[in-house]
Amino acid sequence: ISKHCDMPEDMRIDCVETVSTAIETALEKSPQNYENAAKAIKTQMDKKYGKSWHCIIGEGFGVSVTHEAKNLLYLYFNGNLAVLVFKGSNSF
Repeated sequence: ISKHCDMPEDMRIDCVETVSTAIETALEKSPQNYENAAKAIKTQMDKKYGKSWHCIIGEGFGVSVTHEAKNLLYLYFNGNLAVLVFKGSNSF
């Protein structure tokens, strides 16, 4: 379920598919270990849309990030697993 989306629809669809595949693959290997999924998502997004993407996966966290416009997706996977994917901003 998308909680907040600031990206074009085609990118959103691709990102959701990337997130789903990475998390399902990671959980098959090691339940409750999302580090490999986050790395896979970051790597895939970097390849497809240029650097530098970031991914945070977990439950019960808060975050504030600076991101490039049209390059952020915040969603819930399987109900309670939060996933934030965004491209970092160079303007500080």
